[in-house]
Amino acid sequence: MPSLHALANPARFLRIARPLTPVLFWSGVALVLFGAGAGLFRTPPDYLQGETVRILYIHVPTSWLGMGGWSGIAISSIAYLVWRHPLAMIAARAIALPGALFAALSLATGSIWGRPTWGTWWQWDGRLTSMLLLFFVYLGFMALNRADADRGGDGRIPAIYGIAGSVLLPIIRYSVVWWNTLHQGQSIGLTKSSIAGSLLWPLPFTLLGFTLFFAAIVLMRMRALLGAARAEARMRRMATA
Repeated sequence: MPSLHALANPARFLRIARPLTPVLFWSGVALVLFGAGAGLFRTPPDYLQGETVRILYIHVPTSWLGMGGWSGIAISSIAYLVWRHPLAMIAARAIALPGALFAALSLATGSIWGRPTWGTWWQWDGRLTSMLLLFFVYLGFMALNRADADRGGDGRIPAIYGIAGSVLLPIIRYSVVWWNTLHQGQSIGLTKSSIAGSLLWPLPFTLLGFTLFFAAIVLMRMRALLGAARAEARMRRMATA
């Protein structure tokens, strides 16, 4: 298994990423289709929420990856600032767009779920509001990266922003504990769950499937960003020749 520093070589990283990307992509698609299909057709309706509960097979993974994406940005930002890992900010930039997309999907599916459950599409609830803030923080990170690149920056300012934005993660995680919130409390833990097993069993498939799909998107974007950087460097050499 290559070490983190071994993967700092873009050529070595690309040799691993090229064959790995389709494996992650199609494995993720297959697991999502299986889990979503099982959730739609092989599980019973909830005794309180009825058929509406089936949206959890999409909502939970998108929420997890909306938060997990920013965790990846924060870790990449630390790696860049501490070790100057040459691929760290490439990874952070690659994560930002799919992370923002999954945060938006979390908000959308939460609203769809909330309409029949709470009687409203939106509530300025602690969990919903902090997730919305995370979505805007994603947008800010992408804008800051573009501005930093346009002015020829070295990436330190976006990296600091990436670390600072992680303060939202524990707020999102514990908002249902800290405040009197409309959003339900934690239903799924490492050792127990308040959701019946007959409803819960397809969730690991969609959770893993969306995670693999997310990883494939990040690898594709990293490869594209590396290709764009290589092309830009070549154009600069040609211009000065």
